Amino acid sequence: MIDLALHLAAGAIALAVLLNLWRLLRGPALGDRIVALDTMVINAIALIVLIGMIGGNDTYFEAALLLAMVGFVSTIAYCKFILRGDIVE
Repeated sequence: MIDLALHLAAGAIALAVLLNLWRLLRGPALGDRIVALDTMVINAIALIVLIGMIGGNDTYFEAALLLAMVGFVSTIAYCKFILRGDIVE
């Protein structure tokens, strides 16, 4: 039963990634695209964790943690670049 729930959750998150990609490509404003990209990173982290749970491999959890850190820093850097035009002051 858990295996079925994990596969259904992976399918739902994959659909969410596709919807985020649509918002990223068709977003009316730059802020919408930034939020879509950040949400896509969060969904990718969830998908990696689910794949790790399905496969029973602990390495996926470490990869998800690394992606979470890189995704957070890249979102902050991108927003700072949009606001100020420069990342490093």
